[in-house]
Amino acid sequence: MRVRKRKGAEEYLENNPHYVILEPEKVKGHWRELFANTNPIHIEVGSGKGRFITGMAQAHPEINYIAIDMQVSVLSHALDKVLESQLPNVRLLLVDGSSLTNYFEAGEIDLVYLNFSDPWPKKKHEKRRLTYKTFLETYQQILPPEGEIHFKTDNRGLFEYSLASFSQYGMILKRVWLDLHASDFEDNVMTEYEEKFSAKGQVIYRVEAKF
Repeated sequence: MRVRKRKGAEEYLENNPHYVILEPEKVKGHWRELFANTNPIHIEVGSGKGRFITGMAQAHPEINYIAIDMQVSVLSHALDKVLESQLPNVRLLLVDGSSLTNYFEAGEIDLVYLNFSDPWPKKKHEKRRLTYKTFLETYQQILPPEGEIHFKTDNRGLFEYSLASFSQYGMILKRVWLDLHASDFEDNVMTEYEEKFSAKGQVIYRVEAKF
């Protein structure tokens, strides 16, 4: 998600160290201590403005959530939502999704969410797609055996690519939705993009894949 640069966003993040973990490499292997419980930890890679992660955290207080994004202004909007709700089970990271093993130990994360990732449609940019094999390798390292990725997009090309990528990597496709909003799936929390696209009549695709 690309948004207009927000004045003071960097300082805003730095001034809220309870929610924004400024040196996550120092927490590697100790995330449950940071949350002060032994609950499962779910991460969203490419969190956008935080609607999904805060919605999930409100619906599931028994799970800890970490929102990850590379863009300072974007993550600052996620912080707005976290502070407004005062959610104890959410933390934010300003890091690159390709370097997750720097911040999480093997098996420390229980589930990975990928929502409306940049499709990078040009073939030369394939390696930047968050469902490319090198990213899958990274997720597998921080997930437990049979850990899962839950992926949503409105982009049919990226969805087809991702299904193939998951399968070629040896993952099991547990459940696939070709029109999520027309299905009986009840636990859906929409992102900002999802609401925007679905309002225009665009189909939303979803898959749950297991290593």
